[in-house]
Amino acid sequence: MTDLLNKHSFVELGARQRAKALLDAGSYRELIDPFQRVMSPWLSRQGVVPQADDGVVIAKGSIAGLPVVIAAIEGNFQGGSLGEVGGAKMAGALELAAEDNRNGVPTRAILLLETGGVRLQEANLGLAAIADIHAAIVDLRQYQPVIGVVAGSVGCFGGMSIAAGLCSYLLVTREARLGLNGPQVIEQEAGLEEYDSRDRPFIWSLTGGEQRFNSGLADRYVADDVAQIQQKITELLQQGLPEKQRSRQVDHYLERLAALNAEPQIDPATVRDLYQGERS
Repeated sequence: MTDLLNKHSFVELGARQRAKALLDAGSYRELIDPFQRVMSPWLSRQGVVPQADDGVVIAKGSIAGLPVVIAAIEGNFQGGSLGEVGGAKMAGALELAAEDNRNGVPTRAILLLETGGVRLQEANLGLAAIADIHAAIVDLRQYQPVIGVVAGSVGCFGGMSIAAGLCSYLLVTREARLGLNGPQVIEQEAGLEEYDSRDRPFIWSLTGGEQRFNSGLADRYVADDVAQIQQKITELLQQGLPEKQRSRQVDHYLERLAALNAEPQIDPATVRDLYQGERS
């Protein structure tokens, strides 16, 4: 009971609160904050009220004394979708972090991914921004780890799930979900018999954080607790670059997928065995 009382939920925090909670006390410095009023010029034209930070918080600071930049997506604004401005903020932060490293400042990056992917109202502009984010992650991870965190409750889908896959390390909670297409999209395209978007236990059993970790598609599985998430991130930062980036293991994953029988309804155990091989 005491442990429960001492825990502080990470999932329940907003993007700005999450960034502040992870950084060393007194080190938080926000870049392009809401008072600069840099927001999407497109939403108001479509009758959508814009947000002053466009749903993306960029903060510099340190974790355990190590220089980091955090890009946190606000899942409560437009479902965490990325448009031209928010995407440019994130890509620019990653590009500057890579430039820091080339200038001798070992800046790491942490991406707090609470996102449904591209913002439909901004279409190609958002897609271009997400492509820039992908390129910036690949550039930065040559020098320092890029750590992705998918905590919940929006999950991480669409083009930003590709960004999650490009991260050096990925940390998930039990509440997290990760997939290229969201449940409603799969149901719409493949039918209710293939994927019932209202069946929450089924959805989490296939795309939830625990399953993604057991399948080897995430590197750390942690409780929804600020202190525990901060501890795991610190460990990964201190660990340095992985021996081999997950996204470089294309042949391994293609070989596994080629062995899959796609006819029957897939189940969690089949997914785990698909990626990890049968375990005794």
